[in-house]
Amino acid sequence: MKILFTGGGTGGHIFPIIAIAREIRRRKPKDKLEFFYLGPKDEFASILLSQEGINVKTIFAGKIRRYFSFKNFIDIFKILIGIPQAFFYIFFSTPDLIFSKGGYGSFPVVLSGWLLRVPIFLHESDTVPGLTNKILGKFALEIFVSFPRTDFFSPKKMILTGNPIRKEILEGVKEKSNELFNLSGERPVILILGGSQGAQKINDVLLIILPEMLKEFEIIHQCGEKNFKQVKAEANTVIPEELRKYYHIFPFLRESEMAHAYQVSDIIISRAGSGSIFEIAAAGKPSILIPLKTAAQNHQIKNAYQYARLGAAIVIEEENLTAHFFLKKINYLIAHPNDIENMKKKAKEFSQPKAAKIIAEYIVEYLSK
Repeated sequence: MKILFTGGGTGGHIFPIIAIAREIRRRKPKDKLEFFYLGPKDEFASILLSQEGINVKTIFAGKIRRYFSFKNFIDIFKILIGIPQAFFYIFFSTPDLIFSKGGYGSFPVVLSGWLLRVPIFLHESDTVPGLTNKILGKFALEIFVSFPRTDFFSPKKMILTGNPIRKEILEGVKEKSNELFNLSGERPVILILGGSQGAQKINDVLLIILPEMLKEFEIIHQCGEKNFKQVKAEANTVIPEELRKYYHIFPFLRESEMAHAYQVSDIIISRAGSGSIFEIAAAGKPSILIPLKTAAQNHQIKNAYQYARLGAAIVIEEENLTAHFFLKKINYLIAHPNDIENMKKKAKEFSQPKAAKIIAEYIVEYLSK
């Protein structure tokens, strides 16, 4: 059984692929399984996928923009190179099925696979598909969607599954969390997530109120690789010595660390990528979502409001993200435990922790016909 995965290069694309690959292996432990990934060069993705036994190959890929930019000329050239690269790779590797997580990096792969008559399954993370997925949806046999209200695609092709999350991300233990993060256990714990790319705006606002927050809370802060040194240095400057034990900063949280962080946190602050929302929901945690303003199609804003409409989260848009307004929202939640409990309940109701298992079953059953 040969399966070719493709997608973009952020954690939002890679982690669901890992989750699905693991579930296929659980379902077919004795079968010979060959997993491949074909997409644009991305060191982060290559490391994570290689650790899962997924053979990684790279091609050229370019973004399809709807506005004028000189980068369009370069990216069109990349696409024109990437399509024959993908075509010949698929021709010689002969996969039984292509699973696309979407994003510009998947365009040459899915198009080439369709030309070679390879069955294509597509997953759409967001409430509003990007331009690439709108095009590629025409080539897919099935389109798995995360949100109940997903625009554009034909209802005949759509299957509501939720966003695939790694089963292991829910296996944290509170006692181990206290030890791992060296937590005092004296205060409510706030987990602040910047995603795989970090979140400069959230970091900047946090630094303004950090000393004030640490008087009441203990913070686990995943700030992003590229921001780590700067944020850590600035934090050490503003935090009084006696409060430093309550602040725990990391460039990136590995899978086991993230599992324990979810388990021990009382409130989670996060961007509104689909992957983050579905992990937070499965963990059953109340959250404050700060959508990335520049996300394509405003998809993070739409994701956030569809989730928050159920009562599981509070949304703060970037233009409203001031330091003291941010702190006020956190203090409000902590002061209203009934609201916290209701948000936990609604998060669990929304969650789809078996999404990866469901998609894996569809793939295996299709290939077993």
